[in-house]
Amino acid sequence: MFLGIDCGTQGTKALILDAQSGRVLGEGSAAHRLISGANGRREQEPDDWLQAFEQATRAALQQAGVAGGAIRGIGVSGQQHGLVLLDAQSQVLRPAKLWCDTESAGENQHLLDFLGGESGSLERLGVAIAPGYTVSKLLWTRDHHPEVFSRIAHILLPHDYLNYWLTGRCCAEYGDASGSGYFNVRTRTWDTALLELIDPDGALVRALPELIEAHRCVGPIRPQIAARLGIDPGALVASGGGDNMMGAIGTGNIRPGSITMSLGTSGTVYAYADQPRISPHPQVATFCSSSGGWLPLICTMNLTNATGAIQQLLELDLASFSALLEQAPIGAGGVLMLPFLNGERVPALPQASASLHGLTSDNLNRANLCRAVVEGTTFGLRYGLDLLRDSGIHSQDIRLIGGGAKSPAWRQIVADIMGTPVTCPRHTEAAALGAAIQAAWCVAHERGQALSLASLCDTCVSLDEQRVTQPDGQRSSAYEVVYQRYREQVRQLQ
Repeated sequence: MFLGIDCGTQGTKALILDAQSGRVLGEGSAAHRLISGANGRREQEPDDWLQAFEQATRAALQQAGVAGGAIRGIGVSGQQHGLVLLDAQSQVLRPAKLWCDTESAGENQHLLDFLGGESGSLERLGVAIAPGYTVSKLLWTRDHHPEVFSRIAHILLPHDYLNYWLTGRCCAEYGDASGSGYFNVRTRTWDTALLELIDPDGALVRALPELIEAHRCVGPIRPQIAARLGIDPGALVASGGGDNMMGAIGTGNIRPGSITMSLGTSGTVYAYADQPRISPHPQVATFCSSSGGWLPLICTMNLTNATGAIQQLLELDLASFSALLEQAPIGAGGVLMLPFLNGERVPALPQASASLHGLTSDNLNRANLCRAVVEGTTFGLRYGLDLLRDSGIHSQDIRLIGGGAKSPAWRQIVADIMGTPVTCPRHTEAAALGAAIQAAWCVAHERGQALSLASLCDTCVSLDEQRVTQPDGQRSSAYEVVYQRYREQVRQLQ
């Protein structure tokens, strides 16, 4: 049995996987608190992640009806780009700044200028650093919290921190490290010179975790943590990775030919590549995968956070929101929403705010608002998919995951706007599943067993034939008109 953990923005999910049969035996979850503030501040207390980890694990074990002593390995998926700072006593120095934090947008621009703009960043790192990446958070900490900066002993990403809590070892894995902004995706090494620009004394370089390959284990779980979680003290902790990298494994996206789209707090679209082919579009991040290759990816900052905001504003439960969504016509009666509540990465509009266009006394109603926010967020994903397609990424279908994938209406909207068939894995919590699959792979490798990641995915990942959604040609044509209107509004902001 293997435990998969996904520590996301809204909460932590845990999953118990029988890797031999491919069956998910139990699941559990626990929520996180979000600290929001002016100038795009988005932070969380890492201790909340630890409490949620424990609660979700115990709930998953209880649902599975298995003893914790049966757990042989743990894989951790974490939200990318977050910054966790520890002092020399391994105490957290301040709340973790998250992927959706844009408070350091100015610092990101300073670093981009140093690198020679997006083209210079692509040439040097293989990615164009963007607001939200970890590196600008370090510069922000230096300039705004010098007393904290002076005490930094360890720099960790969220999943690195959870692995450290589990094992006592500071490690980083290539996939998640790709989103730090101080990692070269071609050579799979830290760019220490960039960190020395921020800190010439070299303290940041000394604070970097050790890099390990995706198939490696970090080490055994610490006995006191095993006791706290109620699992086997001999369990091994896998390398883990970022949520998108684990989502790729959890959808079987470990070979060229598949595209995964995630409808979560953020929206992501990504595909596997066996070479680091850097896209000419700076908004396409050619991250490393957590399966030995690369993962060209686009990320939108606003998805279910935007739909949830409209749902809360109109005081609707999910069923009522879905019913109103289906009542409104394509194009929401002329109402167009640019849902950039957190600024936006794709399209590249970090300082943008959300807006509604085309409102009249005739079309201002709840159904059109519900439709407009779903269409607006999906147009952002289409914008990113167009960039991936222009970069040479193609697929016969889209594998849809995340909370939004549970909505039949939203699945149809995705299929129609993308003009591509949509299918869903049976387990839509793909990051937690991918983490459990990766744990089985890493533990097998550690023990010298010949078990490939591909064979594990073949056993553990299955598609739900009952939720295949085909695009409708007429609806796709109607959406193309609305999408081009969206593109024109984006051009005006740019």
